[in-house]
Amino acid sequence: MLVLAFDTATPAVTAAVHDGERVLAERTTVDARRHGELLVPTIEEVLRAAGVTLRDVTAIVSGRGPGPYTGLRVGLATAQALASATGAPAYGVCTLDAIAYAVAADGPFLVATDARRKEVFWGSYDAGGARLAGPAVDRPDALPGVLPVAGAGARMYAATIGPDRVIDPEYPSAGALAALAAERLAAGAELEPPLPIYLRRPDARVPGPPKRVTA
Repeated sequence: MLVLAFDTATPAVTAAVHDGERVLAERTTVDARRHGELLVPTIEEVLRAAGVTLRDVTAIVSGRGPGPYTGLRVGLATAQALASATGAPAYGVCTLDAIAYAVAADGPFLVATDARRKEVFWGSYDAGGARLAGPAVDRPDALPGVLPVAGAGARMYAATIGPDRVIDPEYPSAGALAALAAERLAAGAELEPPLPIYLRRPDARVPGPPKRVTA
């Protein structure tokens, strides 16, 4: 098994190669405005660092979000394009699940990422990282309970959520995403297709017809 994983659902552009047992290479750059520019070079870099080629890859995995429309589409479109070019199957994994996989917690916790419009995308998880609820979108002050919260949304709204509730990691790790996908594939689980999780309409809208200015 050789898994190539990447995620562009948050400001972090992250990619990794996993051989089914360990992460062979991983790179992450945090830049919310350069997903399209950074992803392919980052993929090329981790393949080179792992000493493999794209033709060696047996599974391609992209984060499905939820996340802002434009950045999220970069990763998913790339996964579909690479699958078409190589013949390797492409899968999608919830980005919140990838963040949760890297959390070290003794009990249940939440994951929250920035949803813009003063909201967060969130999900709740048990101590083992299994999702219990979500993904959903809501105001930071509406997050349930008093559980620890991982993700950039927790840091962004720490004053509202409570600074003592904020835990690591801040952004998804492609290494964690690849490890989670490899674990599920090895167990025979059926992964989702590389399709986006949208919880609301995109910020950009098609302009409507011009308003009449005469009677």
